[in-house]
Amino acid sequence: MSNAEQRATGAAVEERRSWIPMIGLFLAQVLMSFNVAALPISLGGFVEDFGVPPTTASTTIVVYGLAVAALVMTGAKLGQRIGWVLIFRIVVVAFAGSSLLMIFSPSIEWAIGGQVLAGASAAIIVPSLVALIAENYRGDQQATAVGSLGSARAFSGVSAFLIGGTLGTLVGWRPVFLITLGLAVAVFALSFRLRSDRGDRSVRIDVVASVLIGVAIVMLTLGFNNLNGWGVISAREGAPFSVLGLSPAPVLVVLGVVFGQLFFMWTRRRMRSGRTPLVDLSVLDRPQERAAIYAMFIIVLMEAAVNFALPTYIQVVQGRTPFDTSLAMMPFNLTVFVTATLIVRFYSRFAPRTIALFSFGLTTAALVWLAFVVTNNWETIPTIAGLVVFGVGQGALVTLVFNVLVTAVPKHLAGDVGSIRGTTQNLASAVGTAVMGAVLVTLLTTGVARAVEDHPELPPELVAQVDLDSVNFVGNDELRGVLEGTTATPEQIDAAVAVNEDQRLRTLKLGFLILAGISAVAALPASRLPSYRPAEIPDPEAE
Repeated sequence: MSNAEQRATGAAVEERRSWIPMIGLFLAQVLMSFNVAALPISLGGFVEDFGVPPTTASTTIVVYGLAVAALVMTGAKLGQRIGWVLIFRIVVVAFAGSSLLMIFSPSIEWAIGGQVLAGASAAIIVPSLVALIAENYRGDQQATAVGSLGSARAFSGVSAFLIGGTLGTLVGWRPVFLITLGLAVAVFALSFRLRSDRGDRSVRIDVVASVLIGVAIVMLTLGFNNLNGWGVISAREGAPFSVLGLSPAPVLVVLGVVFGQLFFMWTRRRMRSGRTPLVDLSVLDRPQERAAIYAMFIIVLMEAAVNFALPTYIQVVQGRTPFDTSLAMMPFNLTVFVTATLIVRFYSRFAPRTIALFSFGLTTAALVWLAFVVTNNWETIPTIAGLVVFGVGQGALVTLVFNVLVTAVPKHLAGDVGSIRGTTQNLASAVGTAVMGAVLVTLLTTGVARAVEDHPELPPELVAQVDLDSVNFVGNDELRGVLEGTTATPEQIDAAVAVNEDQRLRTLKLGFLILAGISAVAALPASRLPSYRPAEIPDPEAE
């Protein structure tokens, strides 16, 4: 009898458990994803309430991903040592505390601190979800449960943009985080239905590896996040220091790569000596698993970039409400949710490689299309169509690559898969948000500088008063207010506002084209994904 037939026979006689524990795990994924999706919706509120630029407000997004990515591998080992259920309950309570910080934060620093706490909590929740599913479910139930995490993430995006946009418009951004507080309470209550485990006190945490990977991720994220403020190559005035005239941002990126390589070298050495590593790298032994990780990084990076760029443009530049933002993003988020839920129906007919290549083709075509059709009016059919097609490709990919990873390794490595998934997704999210912000501001600065030269009605002395050639994202109304306090004539104000409007739309279009190029490059790792269908999957427990 083949492995596939044996597993099918075994699954038929396995005990089927209640789905109530899975509801709690589903809501835990919703909790984390809702929090992340609510941050872009709240950017306009952060800017208005705290008086900070959008790039500073977006630090809340970056630090969340930074904390998760830096701590998730250590969090996985803590879960194995203390016990997944116990530590799961502890960090859910901590996540509730982060929601309270967001609700009552008096400054952007408090909001950033709230997201650091949320990220540190999520660093343990992420591997917990995979490990607890493996502990509580078997066979077809386990496959369904794993797939639900992808749909939960997409569902959170839809609900966060709709509910968050409505609350942000009618009440303010703070009540949005009452939702995450309520979710945390519900998850904590449902956690008592999970199958308990005692943990393994013999598990040792590799402190050296924890430090190496943590430093690597912090350096990478800080470097990418400050490329614009500190300088891409030469150090700018805002840089905290310089290295022989070089900006510290690219230096941190290079050092982050070096520390990352040191982490892998140290971990492989520890595994060869028979000691317990921080993460078992055998889950990445085969090219298919490595390809899944590369593809996952690109997928999440693209999603983070779009979820940062569009709300920033709509709320800050166009001056529209969070509810308008939720409506504009709804076609994308709703399509991601539906596709992530339904894509499993195609697994029996098409191989992961085929689905991935087709999906990356869709995202590439959609981004190129948006670069040419997007206008200041988001309700146009061409724009909505582009977001829908992009959402179809994105939703299929989010669920697909995670399933490739989970089905490729034995059950006892579920926590390691969860930690690698968390590191990849959150590092990609932080890098995608940071790089997109840096790229858009750089393109904007260059475009405005050239546009000013083409407008003789904007003399150098006026430009010097408002520093038009070194701008951040500024709305038309805000720019008019600034110019009215200068020597500018009404004609000059109108010309400056026209420059502001045209260059920001041009910048957004260029941003879409850059993302399209990244999506096209993703065909390389996608071509290395498995070419077999689920019935042909080798049994990882038998290897």
